[in-house]
Amino acid sequence: MTLRLRPLDDAADAAGLEAAWDAFVLAHPEGTFFHRAAWRRVIARAFGHATHYVAAERDGAIVGVLPLARVRTMLFGDSLISVPFSVNGGPLAADQEAFQALVAHAESVMRGAGVPVLEFRFLHAPPEGWLDAADWPVRSDLYVIFRRAITGDDDANMKAIPRKQRAMVRKGITAGLTSEIDRDTRRLHPIYAESVRNLGTPVFPQRYFDILMEAFGEDADIVTILDGATPIASVMNFYFRDEVLPYYGGGTRAARDRYANDFMYWEVMRRAAGRGFRLFDYGRSKVGTGAYSFKKNWGFEPAPLAYRFRLAPGASIPDINPLNPKYRLFIAAWKRLPLPVANLLGPPIVRGLG
Repeated sequence: MTLRLRPLDDAADAAGLEAAWDAFVLAHPEGTFFHRAAWRRVIARAFGHATHYVAAERDGAIVGVLPLARVRTMLFGDSLISVPFSVNGGPLAADQEAFQALVAHAESVMRGAGVPVLEFRFLHAPPEGWLDAADWPVRSDLYVIFRRAITGDDDANMKAIPRKQRAMVRKGITAGLTSEIDRDTRRLHPIYAESVRNLGTPVFPQRYFDILMEAFGEDADIVTILDGATPIASVMNFYFRDEVLPYYGGGTRAARDRYANDFMYWEVMRRAAGRGFRLFDYGRSKVGTGAYSFKKNWGFEPAPLAYRFRLAPGASIPDINPLNPKYRLFIAAWKRLPLPVANLLGPPIVRGLG
């Protein structure tokens, strides 16, 4: 049976291929939310990046998928990434032949376009022998991921949180904070924008959030924390199989004093557990950051992410992260920007931080 590669694009049959693509991802044990076909449209519409999504087919059935996009900007260089703006990605295949055909296709795109860096963001390393380690160096010392099982019992989930962090959650409850769940990005985005400005990070535009909600439908929602009638913390969440993934969120300055961020993640966990979700994916963090410490305080154990790189001669693994001394002055200056200025300048910059 002959293997063929079929591009996922805007052709007339794209809807049917998207459905088959997602069915394969859902059934594959290494499939993740970030392998889903809709990310192709999200990346193209929100950021204008070129996408190179292909499916491997054998005898009319999908046996592998490659979600791939090119992120090229003046500030941050030129890379092919599977998948940009995502935690996970990389070729996903039923067997070695399909996997290596997808890898070869990605390398061909890299050579043809003259891109210096190709990055696969694996959740777990591929099976031994499927990828030549000598040609694909790994950097596992930067990002880690925090994932843990949850149950349908709120008391058990609460008791699984270490004592000091559990006390923070209870303070939020005692403070009378409440939560609401909806799909309103207009409430989320101002809170998120203030939060990332305070961290010295450029903000995504609200349009990106709108596109995400449209693309993923009922598999995305927003949990917002209110102090009385005032929203002070909010987070966008994704859902995949039995997993909940809080992804884009933050709190206002008032949120810290009211323990709103602690309460918010508890509410995401509590609500998801009540709906039958059994794995809480806290996402990736950079080692040595505040986010890393915050997630550790919840009792989650970090696991290194297996990101692999293919480098053109003379190229090096990108080091675009806040711990890089090269960006320290930029981060310090960004924290002092008035919020309207940060919201204006942020979106053109953040499109290169794939």
